[in-house]
Amino acid sequence: MKLDEMLDEMRDVNLNYLMLAQHMIQTDKTAAVFRLGISQDVADLIETLTSAQILKLASSGMLVSRFRFDDGMVLNMLTSYTKDRAMAQSHAAILMAGQQAAFA
Repeated sequence: MKLDEMLDEMRDVNLNYLMLAQHMIQTDKTAAVFRLGISQDVADLIETLTSAQILKLASSGMLVSRFRFDDGMVLNMLTSYTKDRAMAQSHAAILMAGQQAAFA
């Protein structure tokens, strides 16, 4: 994959993430903060971004989202297909709720 193609793909990921995040925040901020793993301050900023600001941020050449599953146990719970999948997802949500929100 060429650099230009990779930057285009990153812009698309960023644009989709930011649009989804803004919609989630405008719909239910408390749930969005939890599901996105962001702080209240970051949610407030995303909520007020204009379309031009979203496009500029999406084109920054850096991913604006991050992989939340730094803990292998959480990732394993979410991907395991056990008999009690709902219980594994609930346990993962509890563990993630205890993690500090990202501030960047």
